[in-house]
Amino acid sequence: MLFVARGAAAVAGLLVCLPLHYLSRLAGRPSAWPRRFLAWVGRSAGMRPHIVGKPLGDHVLFLANHLSWLDIVLIAGATGAAFVSKEEVARWPVIGWLARLNHSVFVARSERRAVQGQADALRNALQGRRPVALFPEGTTSDGSGVFPFRASLIAALYPPVPGLKVQPIAIDYGAATRDLAWVDGESVLANARRVLSRPRPTPVALHFLPPLDPAAFPGRKALAEAARAQIVEALAASAARRDRL
Repeated sequence: MLFVARGAAAVAGLLVCLPLHYLSRLAGRPSAWPRRFLAWVGRSAGMRPHIVGKPLGDHVLFLANHLSWLDIVLIAGATGAAFVSKEEVARWPVIGWLARLNHSVFVARSERRAVQGQADALRNALQGRRPVALFPEGTTSDGSGVFPFRASLIAALYPPVPGLKVQPIAIDYGAATRDLAWVDGESVLANARRVLSRPRPTPVALHFLPPLDPAAFPGRKALAEAARAQIVEALAASAARRDRL
C-alpha cells in the first residue's frame, strides 16, 4: 500500500536525520537536519518541488497562500524557515515536538487580547535573522482562490526593522490543487491517507516573488494586501500558462 510505504519512508528519514541533528548540536554547530528531514518528507509524500525565483536567505518573513500541511514541508525544505503556528500544535504528539525542533513560533490566534504579545513573539524571532514563514489566510483554502490576509501578526514588522524584508510565496500544485487541499473538517489521518495514496509524483511550483520593504508601506494592512496581490497574480499567470498548453 502506497500510504504505508510513504509513511515508512518519512519515519526512516526521521531515524536517520534525528541523531545527526543532535550530533550537530552537541558539536556546537548549526543543524541543517530539520530542513533536510522536511525536504525528505515532501519527497516521500510524492511532491516534486520546483523553485521559481530566488528565496531570500535570512532577515525575511515569507507570506504564502495555504492549502495543505504539505505547504510547510515544502517551504521549510526549500528555505529552512521556521513557522508561525497556532499554540495547540505544540501539544500534538510527535508533530509538536518536530515543530519545536524547527523553532516554530507558537501563537494563540483565538485570543484577540493577546495579539500584541503574539506580534512581539514574531518580531523577536525575526530579529534572530532566521527566515520565518507565515500563512496570513489563517486557514487552508480549497485552492479556488486566496482568502483575504489577516494583518494582525504583520504588525510585528512595524516600526520597520532595518534590512528586514517580506517575500511573498505563491504555492502552485497545478492540476492537483483541489485533490491536495485540506478543507471541510477532514481529519489529519484521513487527509494524510488521501494525500499519501496518490499514485503519481506531483510537481509543485514555489514562486518566490519580489521582496517587499515594510518601510515602503503605510502600515500592516497595506503590506498584507500588496503581498496577497502578488500571490494572486502569480497563481493566475501560472493557471493561464497551463490553459494554453
